[in-house]
Amino acid sequence: MRLDHVVLWVNDPKLAMDFYTRVVGLEPVRFDEFRSGDAPFPSVRVSDDSIIDLCPIANADRTETQTHVAGSAGHTVNHVCLAMSRAEYDALEGRLQADGIDTSARLSPTYGARGWGPEGMYFPDPDGNVIEARYYDDHMGERNA
Repeated sequence: MRLDHVVLWVNDPKLAMDFYTRVVGLEPVRFDEFRSGDAPFPSVRVSDDSIIDLCPIANADRTETQTHVAGSAGHTVNHVCLAMSRAEYDALEGRLQADGIDTSARLSPTYGARGWGPEGMYFPDPDGNVIEARYYDDHMGERNA
């Protein structure tokens, strides 16, 4: 099994798309379709088989109608973690700092899906969703249970 997608509630999908593409460095998915009204929300691609959906908080009521789980829509997620190479991590930190985003919240070492990694950092997106970025190295990136 793999993680297919995570849904984040956002106030302004265009602002969120700008942040996740320009600052975080992810690729847009269905953004043109969203802007033309042909898709209910845009997404950003994390990997070949994983995306983050940027759902407008204004659509929360419709989402509850679709899922049939009352009270489930519109809640924030604690955080989403993106794993990347050390070079990608360092580049992301530079883009975040250039945008004035605090990158001082760190864990070292940090444990994740691939075992122990040397470091991770937390930062907010424009809607206050918390994103964690981490990297693994060859020595510490092996699965450790």
